[in-house]
Amino acid sequence: MTQKPVLYGFDGSTYVRTVRIVLAEKGVEYEQVPVNVLEGEPRQPEHLARHPFGKVPVLDIDGMRLLETAAISEYLDESVDGGTPVRPADPKARARMRMAMGIIDSYGYGALVGAAGFHLFPDFLGNPSQADHDAAADQAELVLKTLMGIKGDDPWIAGSEPSLADYYLGPILFYVGLTPDADRLMAVPGVSDWWAGMSAHQTFKLTEPDLG
Repeated sequence: MTQKPVLYGFDGSTYVRTVRIVLAEKGVEYEQVPVNVLEGEPRQPEHLARHPFGKVPVLDIDGMRLLETAAISEYLDESVDGGTPVRPADPKARARMRMAMGIIDSYGYGALVGAAGFHLFPDFLGNPSQADHDAAADQAELVLKTLMGIKGDDPWIAGSEPSLADYYLGPILFYVGLTPDADRLMAVPGVSDWWAGMSAHQTFKLTEPDLG
């Protein structure tokens, strides 16, 4: 790595926080260019030239541009010597991790952010109705039950150590924890214990967004 990677995205984005956690776990120094989702900056021409679908994060590293959190995170884990691995070595554990990541991407993000955003940033979501919120909260509860089923008796979603599955879910639940839905969703069996561990995790604390 001949020069510092450049991360495009603002700290309030859950997926940007996931990548920031991975960069911290791998001990990678980087530069960050804020691209504020709530201000519509990803839809501006400058960023659309980086990501044609107007999303964050984007990472410029090793002479290439990477889009999408999973690709960025797995590349960092494979290409950076040292630091802490963010993927299990065991094939079964890695399959559990990827299964959880897929569930969060496909079913969890929209539901959990939809439920939290109803309270925290309704204008950005187009002012959803109470019925929209209730449907999102129901889906969010099902997602968390499914993820806790994958976790089973282990302390982390994919086994004995934290992985990308935890680093996907943690930044989203951070926002849920700021809303009235926290009582219901954190009460899903297994979530509160997992959240206690996640909240105390060093790089998770290090990357907490400044909401002031």
